[in-house]
Amino acid sequence: MLHLRAVCPAERTEEALKVLGQEPGVAHLVVHRGAAVAPPGDLIEADIAREAADDVMDRLCGLDIDRAGGITLAELDTALSDAADRAEAAAPGEGADAIVWQELLSRTGEESRLNVTFQAFLTIACLLASVGVITDSPVTIVGAMVVGPEFGPLAAISVGLVLRRWDLLRRAALALGVGFPLAVLVTAGVTLLSQAIGLLDVTQFRAGREVDFVYQVGWYSLIVALLAGAAGMLAMTSAKSAALVGVFISVTTVPAAGYAVVAAVVGDWSRAGESVGQLAVNLLGIVVAAAVVLAVRHRGRRLNGLGRPLSRG
Repeated sequence: MLHLRAVCPAERTEEALKVLGQEPGVAHLVVHRGAAVAPPGDLIEADIAREAADDVMDRLCGLDIDRAGGITLAELDTALSDAADRAEAAAPGEGADAIVWQELLSRTGEESRLNVTFQAFLTIACLLASVGVITDSPVTIVGAMVVGPEFGPLAAISVGLVLRRWDLLRRAALALGVGFPLAVLVTAGVTLLSQAIGLLDVTQFRAGREVDFVYQVGWYSLIVALLAGAAGMLAMTSAKSAALVGVFISVTTVPAAGYAVVAAVVGDWSRAGESVGQLAVNLLGIVVAAAVVLAVRHRGRRLNGLGRPLSRG
């Protein structure tokens, strides 16, 4: 279940209540007349079955409540109510399969921003990857995969392509286009320092190693990237967000960047080039697969008659 709060202009309240009252997937409908101060209006609250939320959001946005007032959605972890149980049973489909498109836009929009936190996580992930390469530690490489925040902008690019939200696509491309080079530069500086003080053994690096899978690009690299992109978008568009951790661990985006830096510092340009190729294959594969999954689900939405323009948020 999702909890909806809408700050509604007084002249739109009855229309909004009609929309919510006619939806069988809605329970616990409450209105607080005149409770909203800024912007002024009425406060409407309701619990909505996830599979009914997208239609309800569309209809409320059709009343311009998102512009004249405001709408928020929050996940309900527990709902002890027969009314809520009946609402979930009456709503068509399964909650785990339902997409709330406004929620997806909001989530990807937030995770695609280039900010200090995003850059810090990406830089730390690249540094972890470089340490994993230098110490020949697969465990550290996996740690770098988990820490890396790059899936957010990649998902945002897919969403921007499918929904033609060019503002979202530009923002995500900026995050990756600035974030990765800056993280690589910092990692290169730290790697050069490691070499200068003797922490980087060039001879050991060039020998056979357990982390060489990071730079060895091939057909399976593309297959894994496609599967990870599909799984990641399914996780983001459903209630199965825990699956994202598995997606992070399965792709070698940040580790490939870290490996390329270390290889370049020691002068192994062949491995550096292959690592860059691995990075490119993973980035492209994730975006393509995520976009295909989203396009299929978005087509289903249009066929169901829910193809109204999405709010720009």
